[in-house]
Order: sequence, then structure tokens, then C-alpha cells
Amino acid sequence: MILKALSLINYKNFETASFTLDSKINCFVGNNGVGKTNVLDAVYHLSFGKSYFNPITTQNINHDAEFFVIDGVYEKNEREEKVIVSAKRGQKKVIKRNGKVYERFSDHIGFLPLVIISPADRDLIIEGSETRRKFMDGVISQSDKNYLDTLIKYNKTLSQRNALLKYFSANHTFNPETLAIYNEQMTALGTIIHTKRKDFLEAFTPIFKKRYAAISGDKEEVKLKYKSQLNDTPLDHLFTENLKKDRALQYTSVGTHRDDLSFKIESHPIKKFGSQGQQKSYLIALKLAQFDFIKIQSNTTPILLLDDIFDKLDESRVMQIIDLVNDESFGQLFISDTHADRTEAIVKEIHQTYKLFKL
Repeated sequence: MILKALSLINYKNFETASFTLDSKINCFVGNNGVGKTNVLDAVYHLSFGKSYFNPITTQNINHDAEFFVIDGVYEKNEREEKVIVSAKRGQKKVIKRNGKVYERFSDHIGFLPLVIISPADRDLIIEGSETRRKFMDGVISQSDKNYLDTLIKYNKTLSQRNALLKYFSANHTFNPETLAIYNEQMTALGTIIHTKRKDFLEAFTPIFKKRYAAISGDKEEVKLKYKSQLNDTPLDHLFTENLKKDRALQYTSVGTHRDDLSFKIESHPIKKFGSQGQQKSYLIALKLAQFDFIKIQSNTTPILLLDDIFDKLDESRVMQIIDLVNDESFGQLFISDTHADRTEAIVKEIHQTYKLFKL
């Protein structure tokens, strides 16, 4: 699968821009603020129906405009596929594939598999559990439609249960039968989510460890562990045990929406005990493992976006990524960088065709 052409109208800092792309490597270079990352984000937007850096739709529309359009022409399975994402102020975002509007955005997820490696990935280590859950869910969802549907239903039911708990408190009332309906629905959905996340981590962890060993020269041991309340207790039991707490808090304190991933190096949390270099290696290994996993599961080579990472990585880590893309398993690559000469020197090491776009 390759993106052959990309055009932008009123997307972020671009009024209009068009790119005819190379099937292997595409480099976007220029000073800070010219929009290099925005081009990569537009490619991400075509895959996921949202920005990687700013999920608030209206903030991705050029300041002086009323709408944006991102238009991508792909080649997938020897067929041309045209995907358009557009948004107008005050209206819902629209995603079209070959002229047909998606009724549900979730139906599009996984059609154009993609992995991004960016300095923003550091949030996976420093932010709260929601960021790590989103990472896990994002990887699984690109190759498992049922998982994404289950997740959407679970989150909807969770919102309804929380609203009911608030209603009980505000009206000094309590109806165990109504609450039981939501408990039952969430237990069924949450159990599926827990099982799929557990299965995912079992398959994903060895791939991740292999990637980390290659990047670090096999110097230290890393661990990736799935933390869930459901590991020890079924969700329906958790609801019973935490009923008083939930009523007092007026929200649901137990369930798969509280799950987390534990990142460890030499049995210690990487957030506290990992050096900057170790943290960077850990994140790159996670993202490259994501690339490997999606490729195996979806039978499609994902597009790989490398956003401004040459500035942030030492030479040995850059070469690890170059070795990845020199491999025959590599597909199409998009790079943003501030230094044209550095980028060109790096891509020449890859021995593949490339295009350099100076913005």
C-alpha cells in the first residue's frame, strides 16, 4: 500500500499544497514553523480520521478559512483508492472513500494502516494511564474491527452508568435494578476487551523485546506488563464490591477503562529509573513493534511516519531505524526534518528511491 498523491486545502498553516509522492521515501524539510509536521499529520489524518497532535477538529482549519480538505490517492491491492477527509466549522467531519461517505468513522480504521514515531510519543511514559490505553487500543483496532466496536459500546455504556450514578446522588434515590442492567452490559463488553488486551500483550511483548534488544545492543532487560483490575477479579464482582464507593464518587471506579501498561527496565519503572536514551529506545522499540504487529495481523505493510526524530536521537538510534527501513519488509516512509543535508545523507544510506520536498 502506498500514498501516491496528497493535496491539502486550508489544513493548518497551508492554504493549498499538493505533493506527488515517491513510493518509498518522502522527506519534508525546512525551518521550524513551515508545516513539515503538518504534512505528516495530514497523512495520519487520512488513516485515522483525526489529527495525531490536535484532535480538536476546528483547530486544524486554517485561521482564515471556514473548512479544510485533505485528499489522498492510494494504491492498495493493485487498486486505486481515493480518501478525502473534510471538515467545515459548525458541521460534522466527513470521511469519503471513493466518493462514498462513511456513516461510522470506526469503519475506516484499519483500512490504511499507519505508524508514527514522534517526539510526542514521550507522553506514553510521562502521562497517565489513558495515553497508554489509547496506544494499546490503537494497535489492536487497526487489525480487529470487532474490538473497536466493543470498545465504543463499552465507553457508551460507561457514560450511561456514570450519568445514572450522578442522577441517584442528585435526587437522593437509588434503583439497584436499573444499575444492574448497566453492570451486566459492561461486564459482557469489559470481559471481551480484557481478554483481547491480554491476548494482544502476549503476542506483542516478544516482538517489542526483540526490537529493544536490537536497538540497545541487548544491554538490559525490559518488561511490558498489562495492569488490569480484571486480572484478579471478574468485573461483576468488582461492581458489587465497589458499589458504595461508586455511589459516593458518582462515577464508575472499576473496569477496563482503568487498565494500564507498566513500562519497566531492569525491573524498575522506566519513568523514574530510565535514562533519556533508554526511554527513547523503549519508545522506538514500542513503535517498531507496533509496525511489525500490524503488518503481521493485517497482512498490509503500514505507512511509517518519522516526525522530527533525527534532531532528538543519537546516531546509533537513527541507524537502527535506517536498518529497519533498509529491510525488505519496509513500505513507504515519510520523514520531517529541519536539515535538508542531514536528511539527504541519511536517506542515501537506505539505497531506495526518494523525494525531498523543501517547504
